[in-house]
Amino acid sequence: MTEAVFVPSAERKEAANLSRFIKFVGERSGGQINDYDDLYEYSVKHAPQFWQAVWEFCGIRGSGELEPAVVDLERMPGARWFPHTRLNFAQNLLRYRDERAAIVFRSESGQRSEYSYAQLHEQVAKTAAAMRELGISSGDRVAGFMPNIPETVIAMLAATSVGAVWSSCSPDFGIQGVLDRFGQIEPKLLIAAAGYSYGGKTFDCRAKLAEIAQAIPSLEGVVVTAFDGSNENLEGIRNARSWEQFQGAGPVPTLSFEPVSFDHPLYIMYSSGTTGVPKCIVHSVGGTLIQHLKEHVLHTDLKREDRIFYYTTCGW
Repeated sequence: MTEAVFVPSAERKEAANLSRFIKFVGERSGGQINDYDDLYEYSVKHAPQFWQAVWEFCGIRGSGELEPAVVDLERMPGARWFPHTRLNFAQNLLRYRDERAAIVFRSESGQRSEYSYAQLHEQVAKTAAAMRELGISSGDRVAGFMPNIPETVIAMLAATSVGAVWSSCSPDFGIQGVLDRFGQIEPKLLIAAAGYSYGGKTFDCRAKLAEIAQAIPSLEGVVVTAFDGSNENLEGIRNARSWEQFQGAGPVPTLSFEPVSFDHPLYIMYSSGTTGVPKCIVHSVGGTLIQHLKEHVLHTDLKREDRIFYYTTCGW
């Protein structure tokens, strides 16, 4: 018989978020949920009640009535989840404003930066205010041509705080690959990196960025983040300004959150494009939030004191 690589202690099992959730659902269902198999069966046979329990257990912030949890459950696609609720994605991710680390970034060259939850909140507030000043509002598209750096997270949270839709491509994409994607969604604002590093080499993206900005007529602004000082010269990039110029130097404004429906679009992602032009894939605010909370809280057992390591590009 194969020996288990890891067996959690009884104390760890008892303290696990999943164990607490099983008890939580068991109490709501009359004591019929006692283990993982019971919970799985319940999630399949009683999907509306299961997802309402996830909402309440994970403390999703929103307004309106949770019931009915779903309308037209048998229609797929077409089912409407939590149709009488309104919420904001960024508000749920920015629920803390203390000095604990929210983002710890380390570049390939060893550069390290850290943002507390309070600092992240301030950065999002400044960026969201600048977006509103540009005229970005609910339903507008904001595109990111960015590596996996703190400014990417800040820009995404700022966009979603005003109800805008976020979409991103990795800066190692070619010009046509970017246009095949962003050209379909008519973004109003492009947040882009002046360059990136990979494999011990640095890559300047400004020439590519100039062509991309010129080829997307819907763009009303291009914001360029620094990379080893490479954004000092932005000539030739239409409607471009630096990240610092975009945020401004004034006092930190109040961050407000635009309430949207559960099925309001949050992200536009893309298929691989191997059989033609990449196809847009839209993910909703509520669906993404509740699914990610389920994965992180229940599957990963992530708690407030934990850190999660994320190493990939922003292409997907």
